[in-house]
Formats: sequence, C-alpha cells, structure tokens
Amino acid sequence: MQTQLEPARPPAESASIPAVSVAGVSRAYRDRSGARVQALADISLHAAAEELLAVVGPSGCGKTTLLELICGLQAPDSGSIECAPAALMPQHDLLLPWLSALDNAALALRIAHVPRARARGRAAELFAQLGLEGFEQARPHQLSGGLRQRAMIAMALAGGPRLLIADEPTTALDVTVQKQILDLLDRLRRELQLGLLFITHDLGVVAQVADRVAVMYAGRIVEEGPALDVLRAPRHPYTQGLLAASPTLERGKLRPIPGTVPQLTALPPGCAFEPRCALRVAECVRAVPDLRVPQRAASQNHAARCILV
Repeated sequence: MQTQLEPARPPAESASIPAVSVAGVSRAYRDRSGARVQALADISLHAAAEELLAVVGPSGCGKTTLLELICGLQAPDSGSIECAPAALMPQHDLLLPWLSALDNAALALRIAHVPRARARGRAAELFAQLGLEGFEQARPHQLSGGLRQRAMIAMALAGGPRLLIADEPTTALDVTVQKQILDLLDRLRRELQLGLLFITHDLGVVAQVADRVAVMYAGRIVEEGPALDVLRAPRHPYTQGLLAASPTLERGKLRPIPGTVPQLTALPPGCAFEPRCALRVAECVRAVPDLRVPQRAASQNHAARCILV
C-alpha cells in the first residue's frame, strides 16, 4: 500500500508562505543584430502553497524568459522576484541514457546533498509513490513517455522543493497519459503543499487542473484571474480568440485569429494585439492599456489589459 509523502513544512507554516511572487518585472536584451528585444514588461503574478497557476501564451510571448527569471538563470532589469526553493521540470526529459531510471533519480538526490547510502533508498521510495515499481532498472529509452515524465517528477521532488515549475509537462503525451500525469501532479501538490507553475499553450490543461491563469501576449500579461472565470467569460479579445480557435466537442468550426504575433523587436505603440483585433478603436494605438477590472464585476480578481474592460 502506498504511503502519503510528507510535506517539507507543516501545513500551517506552508500555507503562509507564497511559493512565488513576481512584482513589476521587466527584461530586455539585444538580439544578434543588435536590435532591442522587450521580452517582458511589467509582469506581476504569484502562486501560493498548493495553488496551481497556469501561464498561457503563444510562442515568443516571453514565457521562457519568465521561467528563466524565476529559476534565477537570468536577472530582471527591474522589479522583484521572491521564490521558495524551486524545481524545474523542463519540456524535454533530462534522463541520462547510460543510467537506469532509478540511478537517474538517485543522482538527483545526490545533487540535492542526500548521502550516497540514503540516495537509492529514497529514490526507490519516490518510485513507489509515483507508480514506477518494476521500472527501476529500465534505461530511459525503454520507458514510455508517461513513465519518463514520472521519472522526471521523481527527480524534481528530490530536493524537497516548495515550488514545482512544469514547462509544457504534457507535450507529446496522448490524452489518457496526459490525464494520468495531471492527476498525479494535482495529488502531489496537495500532499506536499507545493505551489505549481505550469507554462503551457494548452487550454485543455488549464481547464483540468489550474486554479488561476495568466494569459501572456507580446511580453505582457493581458488577462489574469481564476481559471474558470477566464475560460467561461474571457475579457481580453486575445483570450476570446484563443478559446474560439481551440477545438472542443461542443464547438463547431474553429475560428483562427487573423494575423501573426508581433516581433518583440517591433511592438506596436499601443495595445500589442490591436493589429489583429476586430474590436479595436482609435484609442488602442495611443498607449498600452493597464490591467483593469470592470467596476461592477462580480469577480474583482479577474483583470484584462484592454480599454474595453
């Protein structure tokens, strides 16, 4: 019988500590041609213990830069980031092909300063908890995509993180295995009082497990709020278009968003989505709108960066 993993902190103490808090963060750099790239502009978000925050957006919107800033791989130009001990699950697994699955996890534990004599035993405990019994001696190429993802989760948990950052955690998995991995992560965050930050483009993932969602476009958050509120009643035209272009069993013909995502080296002077927006008005080109909440809205935690809000 499986036993429940023990949280790194008592629940009362864990609940009072934010897993990650990003406040007013901006980041720009120069590309190979010397052009200035405004990768992120005035990003603010947070995830509490046991909360799953999904960050959604198209390729090139700044999600990877945000992830690297939170992990400490880059420094912001302005703003602040407070982050509990974190572990990153990258989009592609980092399992060493010449080691067994168990030895890969044991190596992660050694890196996390677990003594050699304890590392393999602790790795075996994690494997049992994550449904990997019988695959301890398998090489990575002998594991299915779902099993490799479970092995990556075991490695991520090795250091006892308070925040787990998952970069496209269900890419290339079939629907059944995707559901299993999402259910597993959802269980682990409750058992371990983990904050979870999902970087994804899949609104189906958001609908299944996210508590809150931040929608990014061209280096900014354009909508943020409780996941169900954002998915049921999106307030930003980009989010509306994203949902209209996402296949579901209930929706008929898909409606793609016209145009393309702007280059971060040549952003429009006002709203970055304005050139593609069917609702644009003259004011949209004059200045970047603030994140706003309708004055009479039922939810005051649901904001969008649009003058029509």
